[in-house]
Order: sequence, then C-alpha cells, then structure tokens
Amino acid sequence: MPKKGLGIRKSIHGKKGGKSSTPPVAFGPKLDIDRIPVVKRENRTGSSRFRSTTKRELTKLPLLKDASSKERSVLFIEKVRQCCAIFDFTEALSDLKSKEIKRAALNELIEYITNNRKVLQEEYYPEIVDMFATNLFRSLAPPEDPNAALFDPEEDEPTLEAAWPHLQLVYEFFLRFLESPDLQTPIAKKHVDQRFVTNLLSLFDSEDPRERDFLKTTLHRIYGKFLSLRGFIRRSVNNIFLQFVYETEHHNGVAELLEILGSIINGFALPLKDEHKNFLLRVLIPLHKAKGMGIYHPQLSYCVVQFLEKDPALTEQVMKGLLGYWPKLNSPKEVLLLNEIEEILDVIEPDEFVKVHKSLFLQLSRCVSSHHFQVAERALHFFSNEYLMSLVAENAEAVFPLIYPALHETSKSHWNRAINGFVFNALRVLNDMNPAVYDKCASAFETTTENRKKVLTKREEQWIKLTSAAKRNPLASQVTINNVRFSHVKTADGQMHGPVKMETSGGRGGVRRKSVLPYDQATVAALSEFKGHSLGN
Repeated sequence: MPKKGLGIRKSIHGKKGGKSSTPPVAFGPKLDIDRIPVVKRENRTGSSRFRSTTKRELTKLPLLKDASSKERSVLFIEKVRQCCAIFDFTEALSDLKSKEIKRAALNELIEYITNNRKVLQEEYYPEIVDMFATNLFRSLAPPEDPNAALFDPEEDEPTLEAAWPHLQLVYEFFLRFLESPDLQTPIAKKHVDQRFVTNLLSLFDSEDPRERDFLKTTLHRIYGKFLSLRGFIRRSVNNIFLQFVYETEHHNGVAELLEILGSIINGFALPLKDEHKNFLLRVLIPLHKAKGMGIYHPQLSYCVVQFLEKDPALTEQVMKGLLGYWPKLNSPKEVLLLNEIEEILDVIEPDEFVKVHKSLFLQLSRCVSSHHFQVAERALHFFSNEYLMSLVAENAEAVFPLIYPALHETSKSHWNRAINGFVFNALRVLNDMNPAVYDKCASAFETTTENRKKVLTKREEQWIKLTSAAKRNPLASQVTINNVRFSHVKTADGQMHGPVKMETSGGRGGVRRKSVLPYDQATVAALSEFKGHSLGN
C-alpha cells in the first residue's frame, strides 16, 4: 500500500512507477523558512479497538432449537466461533448483515444457556472463554486530553464504546455462563486463570460506565466461584490502587473496584488477617490523599467503616491516618472527610473514643472556625449526633476545653448568620449536658483572654521603655528614632490579637506584623447602617 503523506509528490511527478509525458519539475534547495510545519493528528475512531481484522462475511446458521440433539453440540460451537468476528462500528453502514447475524447469534446463545439445563459440555468451556477474550480484551484508547482536569460524572460526558451493541451481549452471555447452575468450576478454572483475570482488570480503566458496571459484576462472580483466584484478585486490586495513588493519579474504575471490595470485606472472617489489616492501612487510607477522591469517596468510606465494624481496635490507626491526610486549602474535600468521620463515630466503641477524642476535637475546632461556611456548618452538625453527644458527656472534662474556645470565638466573629445560629445551638447543647464543666471552661477562657491582654500591654510598655532609652543615648541625634504607637485588632468579643502595625512619625514606615485591609470611611458607614452588623471600635 502507498504510504501516507506522499500526495503532493504524486501530483507533481505523476503516479509512482509510471511514465510521464513531461519532464519532472526541478526545485532548488528548500530553506527552513519555506517548509510548512505538518501537525500529525491522531486518528481517533471513538472506539478502543486499534487492531484491524480481515473482513468476514457471516452466514446465518440454523437455530439451536431446530437442530437435533446430536447436531446441537457442533452447532453451538460454530455459533460461538462465529461470534469471534470483530466489526468496525465507527462506520455505521458497513457489514450491516454480518453485524445483525452476530447480534442474533449472541441473543440466541444467551437464551439457550439461560432457559436450558445440563447444556454446558466440557468442550464448550474453552470456546466460550476464547470468544469472550477475543471480543473484550483489547488496548484501551488513551484519554483525549491527558492534562485535563479529573473527570466529573455530573458535568463531563464520558467517551462511550462504539462497539457496545455487541460487547454488551458478550458480557451478558459470559455472565449467564458464570451464573449457570451447570458450571463446573474445576473445568472452568483451567481457562479462567490469572492471566484472564489480569486482562479483565485492565478493562476497568475504560471510560464507558456501562462497561465498568458489567466488569464489576463479572469480577464479583469470578471471585465467588473460583476460590483459588481470590488472593490473586485482591493483590492485583491492591497494585492498581497503589499505582493510582503514587504514580498515575488517574484511573476510571476505582469506584467500581472499591464497590467490589466492600462486599468482599463484608465476608472476611474474624479475627482479621494481617494481610487485610495492611490493606486497610497501606492502601485504603492513602486513597484519601488523591485529588479526585470525591469520585469514589462513598465506596471508600463504606470499605473503611466495614473494616472498623469487623475490628474496632483499628479505629485509632484509621483516625490518625485520616487526620494526617487532612487538606489545607481544599474545602470540598474537608466536607467529605467530615462525613466519613461521622460515619466512623456512629460505630466507634467508647473505649476507642477515649483514644482519639483529643486529636479529633482539635481538628473539629479548626473546622468550626473555618471561614468556609460549608466546612463550619458540617462540623457543627456533629453536635446533633445523639450517640456522639453521649460519648462527649462521658468525657466532658477532656472534650469541653478542646472545643469551647472555637465555638465562643466563632459565635462572635463569623460572617455567616446561619453559622452563628448553629454555634449557639452547639453551646446550648454543651451547657445542658454538663453546666458545671461548661461554666468552668467559660471562666478559664475569660481568664486566658485577660492574660493575653496583659501580655500585649506589657509588651507595649517594654517597647516604649526601649524607645525612651534609645533617645537618651548620646548618639541618638545622629540617627532617626521613630515614635512607635501600637494599635491592636479588637474582635467582637473584645479579644486583643496582638500588634497589627506600628505607626511612626518618621520618614520610614514601621514594621508590619500582619497585613491590614484599607480603612474606607464610606464602607464602614454603610456596614454600620445595615441592620444586623456591628463593628468593633
């Protein structure tokens, strides 16, 4: 076949190997500035099939129900082999007759093994597995834009498989084969081996959600039928997750694989093996660090809770891992982690709560103080959890001092009015729970605030003394000494937050300890007139 990209040369010199009536046109040497840059574009077909097969015209075979019992076995194998033919679905009008023959044959095979008993003969097994592998096992197309943001199922449209009309029937036929009561596992495991499972797992990266759903069911059936493959399947899934977390950060089938593992974890025997504990701590917990955690977080959270229901002693390590991966600037991820932590707290044992309450409520106090109202709102909903509040009541002496300062400061300074209402409800819950401890925490907080004011006042006095001593120095006339005046930010609760700026009378500006927003009189007046707002002096 002629090579691509030679069309210009043919148009000038004529056909290759042919004689031309006119002599060839001679060109001078080309300069780099005369060369036209050629951008080679990838031929995307909308299908993951890159290998080409020779065109094959199918012939319609007799129906299985019309064949005699002696001929039915041979006819079944012929139909299965006929379904190994691969067609190009990117060309809608090509091979229409053969495509329809294959579709009808697949439907007939599905109906045959579903409605009949004792029809799976030993010679069928290699033919069925080979037909499944021929149709399904292929190289998946790379993403159209590898550098694009992560796929969002709510906004982005997935790339669907063009050959799905046939692939769906192949999946359904193989599932009926696995679910058949006539399936003989000792014979089937000769063909459904580790290599088969490896190829099956590679398909989970398909962008088509319909295919991933069938793959999820197929792998789950294989896990249940073939006991010898269970350990290999778990290890292979572990490797996929580790590669996703530490190398690629891109895989389309993480949610489906976690959904399978959720049902597998539910069937683990007690006590848990070290292999299973390592899977939780070294694979599932690191999955919380990925940027696209929101896509598979419900399934991940379910797996973690399943583990803790099996072995509550793992709670401390799990909570430590989650708090260690807590994001700094990703508010939606914070909300997801707060959801997961509340699910864990719903199944936590009182003894395990004592081990984690300090680190937990320190993080919860930071979330309550968050300026992002969704994070603060989600954290304040913890105080509506009856089981959690019962655990807090048993440990009031230790928990109240951790959370009260954040609640008090947020109630005075948060910009969102709804958050202020939630904070007052949380404070009322704590007060009703244990008034004595609540009053003790309030008194301690006021004392701490007063001590902080005294420290700031003392610091200002010391600075004034240093300035006065410097002015008395004989060499003071040779340098410029600034007159320093401290100003402090004062919140609605009257708390002093330290020196913000140093106003000077000299030419040079003073040292700025914190950035200060410009003070606009018109803006302050407008906010003061607005109902419900007040500014501290």
